[in-house]
Amino acid sequence: MSTNNLKVTEPGDTRTPAALRRHGSFLHRFQLEIRMFVVLVALSVVLSLMSSHFFSLGNLFNLMDQSVVTGIAAIGQTFVILVAGIDLSVGALTGVAGIVLGLALTSAGLPVPVAIAASIIVGGLLGLVNGLLVTFGRVAPFIVTLGMMSIGRSLAYVISDGNSISSLPQGLSYIGLADVFGVPANFLLVVLLFALAWYYLTFTKGGRTIYAIGSNIEAARASGLKVSYYTTLAYVVSGALAALASVMLASRLLSIDPIAGNGLELDSIAAVVIGGASLFGGRGSMIGTFFGVLIMGLIRNGLNLLNVGPYWQGSAIGAIIIIAVLAERIVTTRLNRRGQ
Repeated sequence: MSTNNLKVTEPGDTRTPAALRRHGSFLHRFQLEIRMFVVLVALSVVLSLMSSHFFSLGNLFNLMDQSVVTGIAAIGQTFVILVAGIDLSVGALTGVAGIVLGLALTSAGLPVPVAIAASIIVGGLLGLVNGLLVTFGRVAPFIVTLGMMSIGRSLAYVISDGNSISSLPQGLSYIGLADVFGVPANFLLVVLLFALAWYYLTFTKGGRTIYAIGSNIEAARASGLKVSYYTTLAYVVSGALAALASVMLASRLLSIDPIAGNGLELDSIAAVVIGGASLFGGRGSMIGTFFGVLIMGLIRNGLNLLNVGPYWQGSAIGAIIIIAVLAERIVTTRLNRRGQ
């Protein structure tokens, strides 16, 4: 038998050359996600050494529950950032959609599923306005969503008359309190949403188009891709998921406030950036964002366990965003040099 086509492998390695190529390809394709996983594990170990309560079952379930709202908003934010945009209105849309939910349940007396649908539709429509202004109005995403953030906050106060809405129906609480074998059902919903978003971005034409738009929008247009449609779609998804986040918030306390979601835009952007996405678009993944959400949750949870004051927590999150963006710039520069 000829040995001309055989490839020498490491001693003791029984894998075929094809298997080795697949192994190397897997590591290369998911190197960012693997790094995020390593960071997540390392952070968990450090926090467990600093606090004996960290790995308690109750704290882990609490961590899952605390990651729900940020996780849902971060999915939509990932879509927007992948098309080289940014959505600063996420928190405000959560607030106004939550008020719509509350009024639909109390004043209009709508059934819980109908009220939830109405809230998500409102969030999606406001996201649609963002998308249309960015694509057809040619206004910078930062300006558009900054303006929508002010509009959303104002609308939340106007339609609620500046008051919180409480005494929501008990049926809404099942969303926030239900569990599956002890695991919070709302966290499992977040995992499902991440899985669906990952599948869409990875295996569909729309997902590939979103990456193409963020990588080079002019090349995407020249290729005949529906740039305006998919860019607008990203903002619609972000708005609708911001509304869904408000449903999760309301289900916890059976009340909703006009300032609900305050700071959520910061947390969602931080989770996406920590997850390895580029703020210039075209690079990032739902798996990375998921790990980013968990890392954000771990940091907040750890700071609480260590009795760090809430005012210092904002400084910690802000510093993490700066470090993550700086790291992303370094990685991008190195990749560009290798490309040359």
